[in-house]
Amino acid sequence: MTEHNLTCDRNGIRLDKFIADSGVGLSRSAAVQLIENGSVTVGSKAVNKKYKLSAGESVCVIIPDPVPYEAKAENIPLDIVYEDNDLLVVNKKKGMVVHPAAGNYEGTLVNALLYHCGDSLSGINGVLRPGIVHRIDKDTSGLLIVAKNDSAHSFLAKQIKEHSFTREYEAVVFGNLKNDSGTVDAPIGRNPNDRKKMCITEKNSKHAVTHYEVLERYKGYTHIRCVLETGRTHQIRVHMASLGHPVSGDPVYGVKSEKTDFNGQCLHAKKIGFIHPKTLEYMEFDSQLPGYFEKFLTKLKNISK
Repeated sequence: MTEHNLTCDRNGIRLDKFIADSGVGLSRSAAVQLIENGSVTVGSKAVNKKYKLSAGESVCVIIPDPVPYEAKAENIPLDIVYEDNDLLVVNKKKGMVVHPAAGNYEGTLVNALLYHCGDSLSGINGVLRPGIVHRIDKDTSGLLIVAKNDSAHSFLAKQIKEHSFTREYEAVVFGNLKNDSGTVDAPIGRNPNDRKKMCITEKNSKHAVTHYEVLERYKGYTHIRCVLETGRTHQIRVHMASLGHPVSGDPVYGVKSEKTDFNGQCLHAKKIGFIHPKTLEYMEFDSQLPGYFEKFLTKLKNISK
């Protein structure tokens, strides 16, 4: 347990925001959780998260010690496209989190992999991310490669780092793209105003390149293919939004007024290709568009007639 005693230096700031800005290493949501658990007091009294501080008020924040957690095996069905002694290629469904994290310790792809593979997963990324070489977002569906041993993991991770890994996505974006194809070459980093979001920025960012091609145009929407040269967090979502054409249904970077019949962005990791760590042969896998995606395309075709 760690105790932080802070003094507010301004009037009118909300308690949760003050804690997040204080430098104790807590996000605003984590601060809210501590406030609601009674681990935060103002002048020795418990208050709610909306409490507005006055300059000079004392705030005591008690941060409990972290509880060790190890991902547990769960009997969850997997759509396995390919498997051998070194790796698996899995077609992840929309809505499934890849690995356990705060708020999602069960029902993840890792929980399912542990049940299917037992101890046969690489340990390079620790007990919460065994076998995970790369990730896709919770509400992005599609193909992922999973390493069964550390040697395979290192070999595959090197390909990703060197950008020799084939990753093709399909998406439906809002509006009609001006050009039939193009490239977005813009660095991506954490949004300084919202730590849950990414943005195009030169500060504390990484090089990011997305190539796109129009597959079909509809009334108010465009069906595209995206080829990743790099693989940054939220890359396609941020890059397409930067063009003024966010991925349809995107709850973070999308059009707030848009109404869709599915949860999250219409984005599918359709193709993946890599050199096998043992045979050294190039392997490539393609997947069908999932039901929610096909249903949306059919709807767009009907309204575009």
